[in-house]
Formats: sequence, C-alpha cells, structure tokens
Amino acid sequence: MTSPRLSIITVCYNSVTTIGDTLRSVAQQNYLDYEHVLVDGGSTDGTVELIVQFAAQHPEKRIRWKSAPDKGLYDAMNKGINWCEGDYIGILNADDFYAHNEVLSEVMRTLDKNNALALYADLDYVDAQSVHKTLRKWHSGSYKRNSFLWGWMPPHPTFFVHKSLYQQFGTFRLDLKSAADYELMLRFIHKHEVKPVYLPDTIIHMRAGGISNASFGNRLAANKMDRKAWKVNGLSPYFFTLWLKPVRKIGQFFSR
Repeated sequence: MTSPRLSIITVCYNSVTTIGDTLRSVAQQNYLDYEHVLVDGGSTDGTVELIVQFAAQHPEKRIRWKSAPDKGLYDAMNKGINWCEGDYIGILNADDFYAHNEVLSEVMRTLDKNNALALYADLDYVDAQSVHKTLRKWHSGSYKRNSFLWGWMPPHPTFFVHKSLYQQFGTFRLDLKSAADYELMLRFIHKHEVKPVYLPDTIIHMRAGGISNASFGNRLAANKMDRKAWKVNGLSPYFFTLWLKPVRKIGQFFSR
C-alpha cells in the first residue's frame, strides 16, 4: 500500500460518547487519499472497542490505532505525528468533527493551488449536547506578517501542516501545557516565517468546553503559558499582545 498524501490524527481518552461523530465525519469525506491515525491513551470506557468495530465496518478506509498510556494530549499528538505516513498532517480532536464531507478535498486543493506547506481555516464552537446549535464562530481572517503580535492566532484544529515542518522545526512542547498548540503555531508561522494559506470556510465543529477561559484564574494561568511560549522561542511580544489574544475572542460570540 502506498503512503497517503494526508494523515488525520485523533487523540482520545475515554471518548466513547463523542468519538463516533469524529470517526464518521472523517469516513464520510469525499477525499480518499488519507489515513486516520487514532492514538488512544488507554481508555477503559469502550472507546477502543468502538474504534475497532468502526474500522471493521469500514475495511475500505485506512484506519490505524494504538492504545497505550501517555503523558497527556500533546505527548499523544507527538506520537501520532511520528507514526503518520502522510505528506500533510491534520489534527482532529476526539470531540470535534468536520463541518461537511468536502473539507479534506478543499484543504488539499487549496494547499496544492498555492504550493503551500501550511493551511488554516475557520471553526464553529457548538453546544456539547446539541451539536446543531452554534455558540461561537471563529473567523480567522488572512494572515499578515506580525499578526501574532496583535493577539492573532488561527484555530489549531484547522491547522494542516506538511510533515517536513515538524521534522525541521520540532513537535509539541510538553512543558507549555494548554499553550502547546499556540507555541507550535507561533514557532512555525511567526518565528520561522512559514506563510500559511487561509481557507475561508468553516471546516471544524468543536464542542464547547475548553478550560483556559473557564475562569479568571484559568485565564491568568493560560496567559502565563502564552508568555512562556514567546520566551522559549527568544521572541518578545508587545506589552499588550497577550491580553489582546483573549479579547479578540469576544467578537466570536457576536459573529454570525
């Protein structure tokens, strides 16, 4: 079997109530040259059994999985990156799902058209219990040089990257906790000047419930990690950069 052009990584742990939507949204894509790599942290709630059953029901799909204890979300993502065989890598969380069945076709068509090594798009936050109810809309907008200095960042689940960038610039830092995805995109895009192409389409539906903005204390902790993300890269933000980052999200609640 030849290597696929695209690898989709899903990290999961005790995700039996949501991962079915994730699996189906990938399997229903009309783009076929991909693999779905699932990295399970040793689930005990039936998640692995569901994955095995789904793969058996869809033998025509390239679905691979491993289940073993890990050091957390980003350690599992790093394992998935190292295990992937595709040229490009996307990450789809176990409680997220693609917005429609042409997402991967759009992504690969846009990457090829622009001869790009990275891509990002838009994302909708949906109600965890009623996924047809949209709570917030994250319209990323076009990237401009130094956008990160003005509190900008793309939604990480929409970030597709050529595997060579991980090999050249490294994977997720485990010491950055919830800011690991922010630090990785800051490192790739701002520090190493990898210019991503913007796909102006909502491609991910994410169930609401992130912890970094759940309270003022959590926001302060996240801000501290965001600041560390700049420091470990030898970069200096503006004095307002890291406060603009959460402020920019306010508009997501009013965007329709």
